Amino acid sequence: MNYDELALELHKTHKGKITTRLRDTSELTKEKLSAYYTPGVAAVSKAIADDPSLLPTYTWTNNLVAVISDGSAVLGLGNIGPKGSMPVMEGKALLFKHFADIDSIPIILDVHKPDEIIATVKAIAPSFGAINLEDIAAPQCFEIEERLKAELDIPVFHDDQHGTAVVTLAGIINALKVVDKRLEDCKVVIIGAGAAGTAITKLLHLYAKPQIIAVDSKGIVGNARDDLNDQKKKLLQYVDTSAAGSLEDAITDADIFIGVSQPGLLTEEMVAKMAHDPIVFALANPTPEIMPDVAQQAGVAVIATGRSDFPNQVNNATAFPGIFRGALDNGVTKITDQHKIAAAEAIANLVEEPSADYIIPAVFDDRLVPAIAKVIK
Repeated sequence: MNYDELALELHKTHKGKITTRLRDTSELTKEKLSAYYTPGVAAVSKAIADDPSLLPTYTWTNNLVAVISDGSAVLGLGNIGPKGSMPVMEGKALLFKHFADIDSIPIILDVHKPDEIIATVKAIAPSFGAINLEDIAAPQCFEIEERLKAELDIPVFHDDQHGTAVVTLAGIINALKVVDKRLEDCKVVIIGAGAAGTAITKLLHLYAKPQIIAVDSKGIVGNARDDLNDQKKKLLQYVDTSAAGSLEDAITDADIFIGVSQPGLLTEEMVAKMAHDPIVFALANPTPEIMPDVAQQAGVAVIATGRSDFPNQVNNATAFPGIFRGALDNGVTKITDQHKIAAAEAIANLVEEPSADYIIPAVFDDRLVPAIAKVIK
């Protein structure tokens, strides 16, 4: 199947992927129109003006998410600009609606500095029940999310960071059951210290405090480096700061490899240096750090990728619909680290008997959204 050709054909045929529909599907009579619009709607506007907390009671903000990007870090395409990011934002809206019946609106911003993005999002935030930040480049994405979380009274969630981290933790929990190891006893190597890698590192540390070695394009992130930006300096509190060298140095005796970087970086020779029954999450898309067949031949016990054509797909869509469903339904204004861990455990618990080829539920598993939403409270 040539998915590039199919994608172009489908998007052209349907002029995109999403639309809006009336919630009241019964006949629109003259009386209803007079209530939904003028003159009746004035009473609703006055009620909200008198008591702003009634906004989600009387409008669709109770079920509405803004999917926002500046197009600076889109999939594996990089900085392709806001217009190029729109098909991906529409796709996110499709997933919200299909899996969690959440309405969402893609919003692309032709501004890129943190202050500009933050000001714009704050200005439009009253229209929404939650904010999903998407495909905003690191390190700007960290400041943007942190400030918006502090300054808004609705949930703000950068899915490239936290959705990836939640599903990764869920998969790791079950992969460790397969190999009979405990995360707190493991050596974990994470290559890629951008948005996803940073969030994964923090969540694994919070969950079990394993030994974690972070690696970026210049080598191991540790005290020996004098070229770390502010965000990577903050990362030092979660990793083994005494480690130094390259990925090859880091991988020796590692129990777990997590890649959110570039294709082909993990070789068979590196896998041979890992501990007994190694776990590999090669999450670079569309081509992983090591292909599953090569990894298995090299002795990997459990392999996961970001792809749907192999077992154990680590996909953000496994997590974010349920997280937002729970936040909207349960009046959650801040999505916390404890929420993320609870979501990861809820996902992991849906796999009753983990195996090397089944550590994560499929995104189409209809138990996912209810199970996750239940713990976001």
